[in-house]
Amino acid sequence: MDSAATINGACEKLGPGDILLLEGQMAGPMKKDGTDVGLIPMEWWPDNLAVIRKAVAKGIIVVEAAGNGYQNLDDPVYETYPAFGSSWKNPLNPNNPSSGAIIVGAGNPPPRTHGRDWGADRSICDYSNYGSRVDCQGWGREVTTTGYGDLQGGTVDTMYTDKFNGTSSASPVVVGALAVLQGILKAAKRPLLTPSRALQLLRDTGSPQQDGQHGPKTRRIGNRPDLRKLIPLVVGR
Repeated sequence: MDSAATINGACEKLGPGDILLLEGQMAGPMKKDGTDVGLIPMEWWPDNLAVIRKAVAKGIIVVEAAGNGYQNLDDPVYETYPAFGSSWKNPLNPNNPSSGAIIVGAGNPPPRTHGRDWGADRSICDYSNYGSRVDCQGWGREVTTTGYGDLQGGTVDTMYTDKFNGTSSASPVVVGALAVLQGILKAAKRPLLTPSRALQLLRDTGSPQQDGQHGPKTRRIGNRPDLRKLIPLVVGR
């Protein structure tokens, strides 16, 4: 099954206020064989873009990994692609119609997390794509989660890791923050966040990006969500 069909299948099963996570990344025009260089967000392709817009129009909050491609998504190389036709407009350019998805870059965790140091907290990870269309960041290294690790040993159904990384770890961090907000609103019988409201909150609030060894904060990956700031905003306190 292709990516657009898979996204559409999820869209059909979800409703307003639900959250759809897209961890995939695809090979753009700058892709280099045998490396992650050139991997970019899925929405750049018209068929994916169409179904993401369909989900957002349905009220589903779509959270999308920015990709681990070491790319400046504002690069003019992404402005045209003959195979897409003359009517296509690059959705990674904020001057063009948006997909409405929340795009998440990868930031470094606080120094000495798990005894390791990747540079300044909330600075860009070396591999993370960046640009004006990237809305916010999550941890791009040192994420503890279930699966494929030997953090505590044991059998395959009890495995944990503390080394989950990439924009694939960053984007679910943001999903988790949004799910907390939706849960609070639902419990209070209040209207749930819309896709546009969720996106704007994440761009406007949070802990700011810092300069780091892999690039200045002008390589935008945005703020890291801060629930202590977000919760009062959504519940009106």
